[in-house]
Amino acid sequence: MTEETPGFDEQQPQQPDVPSSGAASEDAEPKAAPSSSEQEGAAPAGDTGQNAALVAQLDQVRTALGERTADLQRLQAEYQNYRRRVERDRIAVKEIAIANLLTELLPVLDDIGRAREHGELVGGFKSVAESLETTVAKMGLQQFGKEGEPFDPTIHEALMHSYAPDVTETTCVAILQPGYRIGERTIRPARVAVAEPQPGAQTVKAAEDTSTEEKAEPAENKESGGPEEG
Repeated sequence: MTEETPGFDEQQPQQPDVPSSGAASEDAEPKAAPSSSEQEGAAPAGDTGQNAALVAQLDQVRTALGERTADLQRLQAEYQNYRRRVERDRIAVKEIAIANLLTELLPVLDDIGRAREHGELVGGFKSVAESLETTVAKMGLQQFGKEGEPFDPTIHEALMHSYAPDVTETTCVAILQPGYRIGERTIRPARVAVAEPQPGAQTVKAAEDTSTEEKAEPAENKESGGPEEG
C-alpha cells in the first residue's frame, strides 16, 4: 500500500490558448492595397492644390518685388533731384559771394583806370594794380562798354545826353565808367554819355535823297528817250 503525499494533487498539463479559427483567419488575411485607379485619382488632386498654393505665393512675391522696385526707383529719383538742387544752390551761393566781393573792389578798379588814363600807373603801384586786375579776371570779372556801340538800356546807364548829326541811332559816345559782369550777371552797368540823331536830320536827308533821284531821272530819259533825227 502506497502512501499518498498530502497536499499533492496530480495536475493535468495546461494546453496553450488557441485562438478561434474565425479570428485567426481575419488577422491572417493582409489588407488589400488600393487599386492603381484610386492612386491615379488621388495624386492629381494633391498636386493641383500644391501647384495653386505655389502660384499664389509666387504672385505675392512678384507683387512685393514690384512694390520694392518702384520704391527704389522713387528714392533714386528723389536723391538725384536732391543732388542737382544742392549743386545748383552751391553754385548760386558761390556766385553771390564772388559778386559781393568784386562789387566792393569796383571803386579800386575805377581808381586804377583813372590813374592809367592820366599816366600815373607806374612803379610798384603799376605792378600791384596789374596783379589785382589779373586776380579779379580769374574770378570771372569781365569789363564791358566801348565808345561807338549802340545804347542798350539793359547794360548801359546814360548819365549824359546830346544830339549828333552823324549818328543814325542812340549811340554811346563816351564811357564815363566801364561796366562789369560775371558770366551773364551784370554787377554794374556801364555809365555812358549817349547821342541821338539830330531832330529833322533824317527828314533833310530824305529830301536830299529825293531831289537826287529826281535830278537823275531827266538824264536817264535824255539818254534813252526821244525820236532820232533823220
